[in-house]
Formats: sequence, structure tokens, C-alpha cells
Amino acid sequence: MTAQNNGLVGESKITNHIIDCLSFIPLFDGLSPADLKIVAKHMHFIEVDEGELVFEEGEPGDYVCFVASGSLEVIKESSKGERAALATLSRGRSIGEMALIDEFPRSATVIAKTRATLITLSRSNFNLILANHPKAGVPVLKGLSRLLSMNLRKTSGQLANLMLSYE
Repeated sequence: MTAQNNGLVGESKITNHIIDCLSFIPLFDGLSPADLKIVAKHMHFIEVDEGELVFEEGEPGDYVCFVASGSLEVIKESSKGERAALATLSRGRSIGEMALIDEFPRSATVIAKTRATLITLSRSNFNLILANHPKAGVPVLKGLSRLLSMNLRKTSGQLANLMLSYE
């Protein structure tokens, strides 16, 4: 993975590019332009090549990824050691949200299905936003909570369907 840091050189240009990319992500819809800029200043770009591992199930995680371009494949290993592709994520989608909330290992493996540009937000930077800019951080936290809730509801529905298919 190639990281592009928000250093002093070109910081404004990179921040503006991140803001443009975030406009395609529903999680950030409710933020004012000023709050969006605050959040964007705490984020970084990562470039991944096709087939490259973004993160692996079981490893420590401390950041969320937002897909700016390209696509990612989410893979989960079963208790029997078999791998199942759970989803393909494209522009505007996110993966690794739980890493901002808890300190448990990654729950799935993510591989770049195509060359991709990702925007990352680390747990430490998210905590800085919450502490120093709650007006920007709280809506993001609420958005993450809604996203995790929707994912849990979807998974519960899929589990119920699977259980009923075995009866």
C-alpha cells in the first residue's frame, strides 16, 4: 500500500481532494463544509494495486477505509477454514468501521479487486476529532452507528433466511 500523507506541502490540495471524494459517501452528508474540512484534514489517501491485501482477518485494526475509486472484495473465513466472498465494495462504500469503535481484531479480510484509492481515518485521529471538534465528530459517530446498525440488521435477516432454509 502506498500512503499519501497530508503533510504541509500541498495540504490544502489534498484536503480539497479528500472533501471531493467524501461527497460520494453518505456517512458525511450531514456535515457542513467547515466540519467536512476538519474531518478531511485528519484523513489520508492509500493506493492499492489489484490483488493487494488491504487488511487480513484476525490482525489488529485501527482505521476505517472509504473507497474513493476502484473496488475491494471482503472475504470471511468459516470455522472450517473455507473462505467466502461476502461483498464487493465500490466508490462511496466503507470497510473497517468497527476499528474506530473497538480494539478487537479485524473481522474479515479485504483485498483490492481492482486498483483502488482509499481514504483512511485512524482511530486516534477520529478520537482527536471527537475531543477537539465534537460538532464535526458527533455526526460522524452517529453515522457510523447507523451504518453498523444497518449491517447488523442485514446480517440478522440473512442468518434467519439461512436458518429457515435448513428446516
